[in-house]
Amino acid sequence: MATKAQYELTWELDSLSPHPESAEFTRLLDEYEADLRQLADDSESLPPVVLGDDAPLTWAVFIERFANLFAQTEDLHAFIGCHASADAANKEFQRLEGVLAALSPLREQVLTNVELAFRDVSDNDMEAFLAADERLAAVGFFLRECRRNAAFRLPKPEELLAAQLDVDGLHAWGRLYDRLSGELRVEVMEKGRIVLKSPGQVALDSPERTVRENNFFAAQRAWGAIGDTCADALNHISGSRLTKYARLGVRDHLDLPLRLNRMRRETLDTMWATIAARKPVLTKYLGKKAELLGLERLCWYDVMAPLPTSGPAERLEYDEACDIVIRTFTEFSPELGQFAARAMAERWIEVEDRSGKRQGGFCTGFPTRQQSRIFMTFTHSDDSMSTLAHELGHAHHSYVLREQPMLLQEYPMNLAETASTFAEAILGDRRLADAADDRRLSMLDRMLSDSVAFLMNIHARFLFEDRFHHERSGGELSAARLSELMLDAQREAYCGALDEEGWYPDFWISKLHFYICGWPFYNFPYTFGYLLSLGIYRLQGELDQFPEKVRQFLIATGSRQTEAAVAEAFGADLSQPEFWERSLDVVEERVNQFLELAG
Repeated sequence: MATKAQYELTWELDSLSPHPESAEFTRLLDEYEADLRQLADDSESLPPVVLGDDAPLTWAVFIERFANLFAQTEDLHAFIGCHASADAANKEFQRLEGVLAALSPLREQVLTNVELAFRDVSDNDMEAFLAADERLAAVGFFLRECRRNAAFRLPKPEELLAAQLDVDGLHAWGRLYDRLSGELRVEVMEKGRIVLKSPGQVALDSPERTVRENNFFAAQRAWGAIGDTCADALNHISGSRLTKYARLGVRDHLDLPLRLNRMRRETLDTMWATIAARKPVLTKYLGKKAELLGLERLCWYDVMAPLPTSGPAERLEYDEACDIVIRTFTEFSPELGQFAARAMAERWIEVEDRSGKRQGGFCTGFPTRQQSRIFMTFTHSDDSMSTLAHELGHAHHSYVLREQPMLLQEYPMNLAETASTFAEAILGDRRLADAADDRRLSMLDRMLSDSVAFLMNIHARFLFEDRFHHERSGGELSAARLSELMLDAQREAYCGALDEEGWYPDFWISKLHFYICGWPFYNFPYTFGYLLSLGIYRLQGELDQFPEKVRQFLIATGSRQTEAAVAEAFGADLSQPEFWERSLDVVEERVNQFLELAG
């Protein structure tokens, strides 16, 4: 008789809200829409941001309503997103995503009115106004951010019209991509028969090169069938943004992504320049891995291949992975371990390996419930366990912010990715330290594969997206031209380390991050978070009460600029190469260990 699994493979959503297809949910959605419309109407009559009369009091009451309703907005989007991701073909869930998207202009109306109200307020008047009511003072950082963000707002009538047009324009193209990719099936050969799989189920980590190669070309063929439509989507998503930037007089398409990440251009430039100078270290690793695999050079589909010296991979059961993560997290911080155990026990996590799910993984928050939900596919591998740790890092980040004012619980993506990759580092470092030499080689290989992903693969995405935006300002690009740009970016980012026949020029079709409409340049924050987490983790032996310092840093991410949060917590200057060099030293040390063990 089979032993009952300790941890469920599917998540629990029913306690969060009535089922999306129920009459009760319809009533809830109607009430939410009515409240949102009322808030939008009331935002039209807010008094000027000046002292005197009842302006501070009126604003304080409005901001409280604003915070509560926007938390409910996050809840609803997360709830429908979870259902739609777990059942990608469900038309009702897709319809409800469209319904919520159609309400987004109301949310933009409120944000527009709030941000424009503060845009021209002087520093002195701003501080005096915030001090006039403790509720305003408590969310002062958020309101100062509103003033900064107002630089990316058109005049009010145009801004509201743009938000309405985006429902059937910008965001509709993103939803189209989600639908097409969710419905896509890849024909792969298994045991002599053709099997249809979702893209997320098609892996490139088989020990058999023929399997990797066949999976790669099967997936490429499937994605290629929707390439022209994806090119349309990408052109129109970018074109919508560039049109607005031109109207605003914003000349650099990176200005808004940097503002959203609360970071300076010099920080981004320093990071990429430091990475570029240290990439030869990774080419040594890729060359040695090719040698171990009996190849002259690796192809795209070989980078994630297991080493032949590691023997057949052991099947890692989900229960075992959960226990390892909980134990490792607890060794670092009992609070972090307890949190992970709770998330697993209360079924916050969806990991079942089945067809019909959307690709990728994510963590999404329900702020009014002070909970999160994690979506991924567990494939009985160490990589899946690392993904589990990564997403739990996201969930824990939201959890430690739960007692902060609602408007100070939002943090930028680059710092979100710091929390998640830091959680991965905790798991990876402990397992590496405990492993025997033969096991250490394969573990180092996986760690360095991650380094290649963050420092080369994502750099290729950044180069592609940057160059695409430059060209897109002159008109639409064909699918063939997009593939040319991607090929050039991959050659540069990987320093030509892969086989000339082994690149993936159609990568832009399959990478969903390019089609996320709410956050331009979605990719570079991953590299930022990866290196920042490595640098922070390296400080562990130098700082007293290190886990608590990390916890306080996570709390600060909701109420600080990126550079300030890091400087205050750890004393590092991100605009200088020293911190990034220190992070990259960790990667170089791992490469040297790998080369020594490989012989």
